Formats: sequence, structure tokens, C-alpha cells
Amino acid sequence: MTDVLHTVFSVALIAATLTYLTPILFASIGGAITQQGDILNIGLEGMMLIGAFSAIAVGAAAHNPLVGVLAAVVSSLLLSAIYAVFTLWLKADFIVVGIGVNMLAAGASVFALQLLYGNPGGTPQGVHSSLPKFTIPVLGQQTPLVYIALLCVPLYAFLLYRTRYGVHLRAVGQDLPAAIAAGIDATRVKLVSILLCGTLTGLAGAQLSMANLGSFNQNMSSGRGFIAVAALTFGRAKPVPTLIAAVIFGLADAMADRLGVAGINSNLAKMAPYIITIVALTLASMDLFARRRKAAALKTA
Repeated sequence: MTDVLHTVFSVALIAATLTYLTPILFASIGGAITQQGDILNIGLEGMMLIGAFSAIAVGAAAHNPLVGVLAAVVSSLLLSAIYAVFTLWLKADFIVVGIGVNMLAAGASVFALQLLYGNPGGTPQGVHSSLPKFTIPVLGQQTPLVYIALLCVPLYAFLLYRTRYGVHLRAVGQDLPAAIAAGIDATRVKLVSILLCGTLTGLAGAQLSMANLGSFNQNMSSGRGFIAVAALTFGRAKPVPTLIAAVIFGLADAMADRLGVAGINSNLAKMAPYIITIVALTLASMDLFARRRKAAALKTA
């Protein structure tokens, strides 16, 4: 028993937690930015997935992981631009469009795998691209994206509470008619939030595929985009609470990983993030419908 505890609760647990939480943290901060503008971005999953594929495909072809990271950001930005067009200009429901983005990314990645490599299940062994890692005591070997993700928390706080754009974003999210009456261009504010989200989810995808495996597998995101939605929901789209929620999810994944190393069945630990995600998305839907009913009541009053 002592050996098992030593294996699970070790420095390796901290390192694994940082590795697992990074994609979730990037995506949850991106989703939190759109949430501040009253957009619950369900498309985080698809944006992360397409970023993960692009990072490997382009990074391996260019023999440069940095180029792969840039490709991940660009591809995710393209998806977020599609999301913005349908939601902001064509006035489609943002949840429906988010689901469509997820389906588009899943289908496009499988099609690209078949077209480029003749294997819809994943990239072949020779197609490989990994980010460099740096060793820091206690934190272990981590990619630069881990530290960038942690830096994004104070940067997000600064954007939200110390910039004019942050004031406009919160105004749009809290009371759209009043924000428009005050002369705020709500469409531009929401567009910027969606594009910022696309940038961060692209980095999430790059970390997901390039941190450990250096390859891409079908459906590689495995629900992490929805976990990110759960994290920002629990964190109320605020910087520090969202970070704490992401750490909890990352820790759950890391615990499952360490339990497996210790030879213990870790299925229950692996299920925990998804159970929490279901609860969080249910609460988010209830809150969304409540706010819509309130807004409708105010219009008819």
C-alpha cells in the first residue's frame, strides 16, 4: 500500500497534472472569453481537434514543431471564423453552430487522414512532430506551452478588468441593449472574443498532440473541449476560478494515469471528469434558459 501511495502521490503527479491541464486551461480560458460576451462556445472540442491534427500534419511536413503550432492556431482560427459568421451575421443559434463545428472538425480530420496518409485512424509512424521540453525541479519536463497556458490566466484577468475591451466585453455579456445604447459595437466585441478563443484552442490542440505522442489519432480530443466548457462553467468564466476548475480536471486525469502505473484499475478516476462535465453542462443549459426567459419577460413587460 505504501508503494502504491508513493507511486501515485509523487512529483510525477504534479508533472502529469500540468501536462493534462494545459489543453483544458487553454480551451477553458478561450471559452471563458466568449462566455463573458454571452456566448457559450460548444465548438471548443472541434477547434481543439482540428488544431491537434494541423500541428502534427504541418509540423511533421515542415520538420519544425513551431510551424506546427502556428498551423494549429491558423486552422482553429478558420473554424472560429466560420463559427463567427454563422452566429454573428447569419444569426444562427450558437449552441447548434458549435455542435456543427465539432462535427465538421471530426469529419474533416478523418477525411484528411485518409487523403494524406491512407489511414483514417491516425497518422502513420513516420509522421511525427513533438515540442521540446524543459526540466524545472518539481514541475518536471514540460513544453513551453505549459508555461504559456499558466501565463494566460493573469493575462486574461488583465484583459477582462484592466482594458477598455474587457469593459466592453463584460457590458455586452451583462446587458446587450444597454451596451448598444452606450455606443459599443457588440458584433465587433463578440467577433474579437471568438477569434481569441480560436487562437487559444489552437494552442490547446498543439499541446494535446505534440506534448507526448507527437502523433495524431482519430477523435484525439476525447471530450476535452466539453471538459473545458465544464471548467469555465464552474469557474463562472472568471480567471482564477476557471484555473482552479481546470486544475481539478487535470488532476483527475493525472491521478488516473498514476493509478494505472501503480497497477490499480483507474476506470473510475477516468470517468470522473466526464461525470462532472455532464453535470456542468446541464447546469449551464439551465442557466442559459433561465436568462433567456428573463430577457423575454423584460421585453414583454
